[in-house]
Amino acid sequence: MPSAAPALARELGVRDLALFNIAAVLSIRWLSTAAHIGPGSLTLWAGAALLFFIPLALAVNGLHDRYPEEGGIYAWTGHAFGEWHGFLCGWCYWTSNLFYFPNLLLSGIGISLFTLGPRYSAQADNPWLVTSFSLTVLWLALITNLVGLRVGKWTQNLGASSTCLAGLILLILGAAAYLKHGSATPIHIAPQWNWNTINFWPQIAFAFGGLELGAILSGEIRDPLRTVRRAAWISSAVIATFYMLGTLSILALIPPQDVNIITGLAQAGEAAGSRFGLLWIAPLLAALVAFGIMGQFGAWIGGSARLASTIGVDRYLPASFARIHPRWRTPHIALLSQGVACTVFLLLMQAGESLRTGYQLLVDMTVISYFIPFLYLFAAAWKHGQRLPAAAGFLVTTAGIAFSFVPPGGVSSVAVFELKLLGSCVILIGGAWLLYASRRSASTAASAIRSL
Repeated sequence: MPSAAPALARELGVRDLALFNIAAVLSIRWLSTAAHIGPGSLTLWAGAALLFFIPLALAVNGLHDRYPEEGGIYAWTGHAFGEWHGFLCGWCYWTSNLFYFPNLLLSGIGISLFTLGPRYSAQADNPWLVTSFSLTVLWLALITNLVGLRVGKWTQNLGASSTCLAGLILLILGAAAYLKHGSATPIHIAPQWNWNTINFWPQIAFAFGGLELGAILSGEIRDPLRTVRRAAWISSAVIATFYMLGTLSILALIPPQDVNIITGLAQAGEAAGSRFGLLWIAPLLAALVAFGIMGQFGAWIGGSARLASTIGVDRYLPASFARIHPRWRTPHIALLSQGVACTVFLLLMQAGESLRTGYQLLVDMTVISYFIPFLYLFAAAWKHGQRLPAAAGFLVTTAGIAFSFVPPGGVSSVAVFELKLLGSCVILIGGAWLLYASRRSASTAASAIRSL
């Protein structure tokens, strides 16, 4: 596993893959969530980096060295535990993006509306208006991604650079505010444990996920054994530093109780602009965040579509997913199918919930479905001798899944919230088994017919 996939051009070098990793992992929206928890989130960032992010980098590098092939985490799990487990891992990873893309869109559109001023910021709580904008951005990003990695990699490069620049501006503003006015938040790094903090722990670990995505494109990386390892450590240092200093900068500008988990960055820009008379700061940050979001879409849409394409080569997803566009050399069927499914899910998840609760539910759904493959990843790393990083990463992943079932404050119905999560998990795994069994039966029948 997997079978030989269609040959693709090797377009990514160390610089491109490092920026790809930054675009995939780094999301400035997590800073708002962390700042809302308070300065204790700095300790959570450090703990997640030590117990999850570094073990993830070690595991990805070790497994890719052993199995340097297209498909990444799907191939590693298949080699370690067999075809069914490989398929379940790949299925969960691919479908998790159906939850992740709406999550990313909701936060990005919320920031954009907030920065337009009070007249428009109230519309950030209008779920159907935000959904309409989200669908527009989704399909624009997906269509532009169809033209291929040779062009698409520049979207990720621009997105990663824009996000880093936004973080640098935020750091400068936070430092200036601290030196001139003092911090808006007393810095006590011990976390205050409550239900919101517990619910945030899986999100803060999830914010470090994404280093494994680049390895899925191994067939399109120049000198993959060397490039994946170097790019992973370069991007890891940038990402961990960004999250901790970015959170600290927001806290220097705004007290945590005033930070909105969706539009906190725009609030920080507005606060800095009013203090220093720089009214252009907030719109500039919004523009940089918009480019960053587009870079994330480029990375995740491209990577997850290639995963689906690799599974399609093995016939566990429709063979059409493996079809490569004759001109653009992209898995266009996998890309378009993902766009349709994501659209349906976004519409369903907004029904009956406020925007904030719907946003939180999307986060938890993403964490659960996205972390199941990490159980496999760290188990495979354990099997191949990486005992310490595998144990740390597996424990954090297990805790992340469990804590995702803790409802956030303000949820309209705890029972409905839990039923949606449990029902979605049952559908996720049960659907995977039915699909796998049907594809295996069809393959067995076809083999029997050919042998006659």
